[in-house]
Amino acid sequence: MRVVLAGGGTAGHIEPALALADALRREDPGVQVTCLGTERGLENRLVPQRGYELAMIPPVPLPRTLTPRLLTVPGRLAGAINTAASILDRTQADVMVGFGGYVATPGYLAARRRKVPIIVHEANPRPGLANRLGARFTEHVAVAVPDTPLPNAEVIGIPLRREIATLDRLGMGDKARAHFGLRSDLPTLLVFGGSQGARSLNRALTAAVPSLRAAGIQILHIVGPRNASEPEVTADDPAYIMLPYCDRMDLAYAAADFAMCRAGALTCAELTAVGLPAAYVPLPIGNGEQRLNAEMIVQGHGGLLVEDSELNADWIRGNVMPVLADAEQVAQMSEAAARMGRRDADVALAKMVARVVAAGE
Repeated sequence: MRVVLAGGGTAGHIEPALALADALRREDPGVQVTCLGTERGLENRLVPQRGYELAMIPPVPLPRTLTPRLLTVPGRLAGAINTAASILDRTQADVMVGFGGYVATPGYLAARRRKVPIIVHEANPRPGLANRLGARFTEHVAVAVPDTPLPNAEVIGIPLRREIATLDRLGMGDKARAHFGLRSDLPTLLVFGGSQGARSLNRALTAAVPSLRAAGIQILHIVGPRNASEPEVTADDPAYIMLPYCDRMDLAYAAADFAMCRAGALTCAELTAVGLPAAYVPLPIGNGEQRLNAEMIVQGHGGLLVEDSELNADWIRGNVMPVLADAEQVAQMSEAAARMGRRDADVALAKMVARVVAAGE
């Protein structure tokens, strides 16, 4: 089986694509996987690290609104489609699976031109332009959440890395805390803002650190590589561990009792899969999809929601600290989050790929 994946740009697009690739490889070690990407995206690092071929196409970011840049799109898009079509020809692709983003648009159009079957995976409750386009070309559409407005949508969740999907968070807790230099007997708050960090979360948390530590709460703070400084560990007080980056988020989740983070689709899927409750701070730009992601979890009692503009040390003291001080509430929110999680989306999407290839649709 020969599969081309279009999921470049951000980790939210790349990681589900790679999780699918891993699931396909587990089922058939001889599967040929090629990932479309551009020289600008995170796929340049992530795809080769996971052992998959990365084939480059020209970047064609599509503006969200009518701007003069829109006039430059048709010519640039045509070049990207031609390049993607040549990759489909070279790999003799049996199927093209797209995850949205600017890599997916030329992938979908090239696959339609070459009559290669298309599968669309949409992670957000509000689909982006690329997947709205791709869904017009296929009956095979997988979505993360119910009521996603795409035709023929089948709800499967978001494919996750196996170390996340199979994590025994509570069973790994002591080992994970030891890994980061945290104590095993104190409530732990994990704060992170995605691969590059989030300045508003960092500022609010930094101002609240003295109050958190005075309340007996230890903190694992992943600030992002652009905000790096030396980790601080104090022997007498609850620890405040600051890291620029964490390549073992499975251990970070296992070490924590509660998180504070953005509300990207992948983050929400990972936290609910492992049953970690969180205070979600949606990114205040974009089309509002992060707020929608968080609202579903909050309505299910698996987390809290605060607007970026309202997040400050006082909010943390008034909302996060009381939760961490109440072990029963933490347990109830953990169970509620876990009820909303899906751990098997990678397998479900791999089965869809196998069905489509077998049918030659």
